[in-house]
Amino acid sequence: MTTWTSDELDRIAAADELEITPLRSDGTPYRSTPIWVVRDGDGRYVRSYRGGDGAWYRAARAGHRAHVSAGGVDKDVTLAEETDPVANDRIDDAYRAKYSGYADTYVVPMLAPRARATTLRLLPRRPGAGHRSS
Repeated sequence: MTTWTSDELDRIAAADELEITPLRSDGTPYRSTPIWVVRDGDGRYVRSYRGGDGAWYRAARAGHRAHVSAGGVDKDVTLAEETDPVANDRIDDAYRAKYSGYADTYVVPMLAPRARATTLRLLPRRPGAGHRSS
């Protein structure tokens, strides 16, 4: 596992969307999907607007690996489920703050229990690094 640089943290935080490409166990990519990304401290988090029914989320959860691109940053990541309610409250606040200019039609579902249940932390890893089992 590696860490985000300060520049990567800032560039991803400034991006409206992040492209996530979940990876199969053999490393081949699924379809890339644009999603919202928020920052909580040094963590980067994503959620599925459609909850567990989101295709990108199902693929990401199956392999716990993805490639992400945002703000000029391209990175291989491990995806860790965030289940801490206090952390999820802070992540809700981050979604409200970052996407306040969007209609409640989009923001409110990202704060609903079905989306909160899909919260994933993006943990940077070296390209080609092995899969960590969960």
